[in-house]
Order: sequence, then C-alpha cells, then structure tokens
Amino acid sequence: MQISARGDYAVRAALSLANAYPTLMSAQAIAQDQDMPRKFLEAVLADMRRAGVVRAQRGAEGGYTLSQPPGDVTIGQVLRAVDGPLAGVRGMRPEETHYSGPARNLPNLWVAVRSAVREVVDEVSLDEVISGKMPAHVRKLTARPDAWHPR
Repeated sequence: MQISARGDYAVRAALSLANAYPTLMSAQAIAQDQDMPRKFLEAVLADMRRAGVVRAQRGAEGGYTLSQPPGDVTIGQVLRAVDGPLAGVRGMRPEETHYSGPARNLPNLWVAVRSAVREVVDEVSLDEVISGKMPAHVRKLTARPDAWHPR
C-alpha cells in the first residue's frame, strides 16, 4: 500500500486536531504543528470537510475540529476522505477485476490485500495512535522481526 502525501498530511492533521479536540485549530496552527505547507494542507482539510471528517468554523475565532470524538475516527476514514478507496487495481475495486488463465484467481488475492489493509486502518482510531495503545493485532504486526525492514 502506498500512502500519498495527501493521505500522510491528512492523518497528521487529524492527529493534531484529535490532540486539541474539541478546541478549534487554524490551518496555520496545524501546518506549524506538523511542519507542512499551509496551502497544501488547506486543500487536504477541504477534502476532509467534504467527507465529514472535520468541520470548519469561519471567523476570527474560527478553525477546524474533528466532526466526532477522536476515539470514533479511524485512520481509514481519514485516508478515504482524501484518497478514496484504500485498494484499487488500475482504477477498479478489487472485486471488479477479472482475469483468465493462470491469473483467474488473482481477484481473490486483491480482495485479501484490501481486507488486510482494512483490518489495520479501519480498526485504529486517532486516540489509539496518539496514546500508542493500538489494538493487539496491530501491535503483533509491528513486533514481527521483519516488520521494520524494507523489501
């Protein structure tokens, strides 16, 4: 799975908002908190607002906040808000792919990959990332000897 710059910025912005919840934060404050360009962040926040992950309040005392408590917002929700579906194959959903011959069972693998990604990002909340108290199955994945080594 490739996390785009938009996805990375969205998750980091959401974590800043979760840490401040329910207080409003300006885009400038989030950008400074996470050391990211404000203009790009504003576009990401706009996508998150349209998806209902954050809400915005205009005015001198305005800013952004999460639409729900941080324990109710998953990393998967944030990623989908800015990048769409988590797993795609040439622009299609995994279950929409069809192959013949030796590749005929490949859709099963693509669906399994999507399921595995969901098992992590849809079951970890912003609160859990901030606290470091992630679900046992996620901790188990990061504890594998090869988990931190590139391939």
